[in-house]
Amino acid sequence: MSWEQVTFTLSPRNKGCYLIHDEVLKNVPQIKDYQIGILHLFIKHTSAGLTLNENYDPDVRTDMDKALDRIVPEGDHYLHADEGPDDMPSHVKSSIVGASVSIPITNGKLNTGTWQNPYLCEFRRYKHSRTIIATINGQKK
Repeated sequence: MSWEQVTFTLSPRNKGCYLIHDEVLKNVPQIKDYQIGILHLFIKHTSAGLTLNENYDPDVRTDMDKALDRIVPEGDHYLHADEGPDDMPSHVKSSIVGASVSIPITNGKLNTGTWQNPYLCEFRRYKHSRTIIATINGQKK
């Protein structure tokens, strides 16, 4: 078994849900070296999250963002608002969505479903760069 770890920064984005599959492959080319394994992605932030979801219809990403806004609305009912009205709702959404995903690697490729890819869910209105730690554990080819 082999372990590798890479830290990389995603391009800055404002609020929304974004496919990050291509950025992951660009920053973690070692994936192709593994016959079988797991890629674990962890985001080092408390106002963004990672998830897996549909990669085809961009409406899904818009609907996800709007649904999370309905579940966790902005408002003056939060005590913590140090960085503005989207601060605390962003922390709650991050806890709901989660800070990590694990994706199987098979024959040097991410083994996701046909319509499935990793998303960055950015919960802050203004553009932020987000740091990801990618850890691979598996058997090399």
